[in-house]
Amino acid sequence: MLACGTAAAVIGTNQPAQAITAERIAALPAAQLAAWQAYLDGSEAQRQADQAALAAERKPGQAVPPPPEEDAHSNSMPLDQNSEFYAGPAARHVADVIIGFQTPAGGWGKNQSRSGAPRLPGQAYVPNNISHYLAPGDFDTPRDPNWNYVGTLDNDATTTELHFLALVARQAPGAEGDSYRASFLRGVRYLLSAQFPNGGWPQVWPLEGGYHDAITYNDDAVTKAAELLTQVGTNASGEFSFVPQDVRGQAAAAARRALDCILATQVMVNGRRTIWGQQHDAFTLAPVSARNFEPPDLATGESADLLLYLMSLPEPSPALRTAIRAAARWFEEATITGYAWTGRDTPQGRRLVPQPGAGPLWARFYSADPMRPVFGDRDKTIHDDVNELTLERRNGYNWYVADPQKALTVYERWAKAQPEP
Repeated sequence: MLACGTAAAVIGTNQPAQAITAERIAALPAAQLAAWQAYLDGSEAQRQADQAALAAERKPGQAVPPPPEEDAHSNSMPLDQNSEFYAGPAARHVADVIIGFQTPAGGWGKNQSRSGAPRLPGQAYVPNNISHYLAPGDFDTPRDPNWNYVGTLDNDATTTELHFLALVARQAPGAEGDSYRASFLRGVRYLLSAQFPNGGWPQVWPLEGGYHDAITYNDDAVTKAAELLTQVGTNASGEFSFVPQDVRGQAAAAARRALDCILATQVMVNGRRTIWGQQHDAFTLAPVSARNFEPPDLATGESADLLLYLMSLPEPSPALRTAIRAAARWFEEATITGYAWTGRDTPQGRRLVPQPGAGPLWARFYSADPMRPVFGDRDKTIHDDVNELTLERRNGYNWYVADPQKALTVYERWAKAQPEP
């Protein structure tokens, strides 16, 4: 029953997530108003400052350079090389390109190789990044097609640049590394400024509207921001030894707020904790949709990585231990065996098929109550059978994942070392 509905059906229509607006803030409890209004005002002021900085580089009568090309992002910034690599010219070139494309706010865009050419004066900070599948009313339509994902945590952006800069800076003591350290600190302050008053992070900051304004666990945005700030806040030596004490303190405080947000957004069903959605509304904390085909339901891949992060934290509180045990128990109950998620190399494309001995697998999304796999298509329809989706969406999205198995393996060791709450 969990693997494939016995009677395939369209079970709903995806609804758009709401943006953070002054009108929504005005309806909040009085104690929250000032912090959220200041956050919204700060976001808008930073967006205007970013746009003004780019406009100032574009001189009258001079051609505007084409935007950078969309390309592999994280692959150009490896984080697992030896120290000689980070001291060498190739890594220095990547770090210099990273600095050049850092937005005035301090973040970075996504989907761009950092091993290419340096940024030119007047060149856009980010690639186009507009979806090739937009239709009228599409949830992914940018508010401004000329200002899209200008500073984001999506697709590992910003946090990857920060880790790479720190690795290069460590191999560049003295004045030769000052620019890398300064860029890193600007990036950390970007994360601090982008963090919601409740501890979450949006996908894009300054805010862009729509689902981008939600607390974003998709692509591990919140998780990786919290991980990095946890490391900065607790590691006074090694990779982050150059970070000033006051910034380390701010990072540690931000990581604590992020943990509060993570625990607050763990979905409750009939008084029982489950896992997390792909993104949650910034005010209600309820799961919300993202792109047309991404429903507001429980998300296993992102939740598995959240669980790994939570288990990495030292001296977990009783509340944290309860959250971890509940999420692991949910994953155990949602395990699918006896089915395989096929490849794309057949005329029928990717499909879920019976296969004795296969698994374990988990659907990417589950409805919370009742717990069952759900799947979305580009026309916003929600289905209970992945094989009923269009070929393009079956082939173009990982509807089944194995990520939770790694988290459950780590959980076995973690649980033995932790007392019951």
